[in-house]
Amino acid sequence: MKTNKATIGAVLLTALTILFLNCTKNVVDPTPSTFNYSSFTDSRDSKTYKSIKIGNQEWMAENLAFKTESGSWNAGGSDAYGAKFGLLYTWEAAKQAVPAGWHLPTDAEWKELEMTLGMSQTDVDAINFRGTNEGGKLKATSQWSENGNGTNDVGFSALPAGFRSNSGSFFVYTWYGYWWTATENDSSNAWFRLITYSGTKISRNNGFKEDAYSVRCIKN
Repeated sequence: MKTNKATIGAVLLTALTILFLNCTKNVVDPTPSTFNYSSFTDSRDSKTYKSIKIGNQEWMAENLAFKTESGSWNAGGSDAYGAKFGLLYTWEAAKQAVPAGWHLPTDAEWKELEMTLGMSQTDVDAINFRGTNEGGKLKATSQWSENGNGTNDVGFSALPAGFRSNSGSFFVYTWYGYWWTATENDSSNAWFRLITYSGTKISRNNGFKEDAYSVRCIKN
């Protein structure tokens, strides 16, 4: 009995289609929608934030955007950038801006996050850019200039809000992201973290308290 070539072709096509569909069911969607986000509504201004559990810590997955009486400004000095990237705070304002149930993370708590991402103890204790790709794991998959986006492996969605100098100028928004820690270095400076569009490492350094950086809150 002769077999119809068209029938064989149809059977093979059906089999390949079924195989492809079964394989793709097991592929993890890399978009943020796959993360197990929680939500928190700040009672002071009714703004709702996403948060994400990373290791033993729960972090806000967005930059803080609460307007304090003094010491806070829209990222980039504009409402549009503020809506996208959150507000920038002096160190003193940052400590006051966090909502109830949350706090400004210490240098040690940032180190714990970095070690959860794979950084060594030696690296987390160092200054300037450390590690390998931990910053890339934190960076959002969009909004970074020159296609400097990250993989956002843990849902942190780090955004490049830049900073405001104490002289009142705004710098490197869409290019760099700076985040305060609650830990002082001396009376004029405090520790911060920096991630850039062009790299995947995380910098640990000291910043002038009167400059304004982003804030990521960590749950109490």
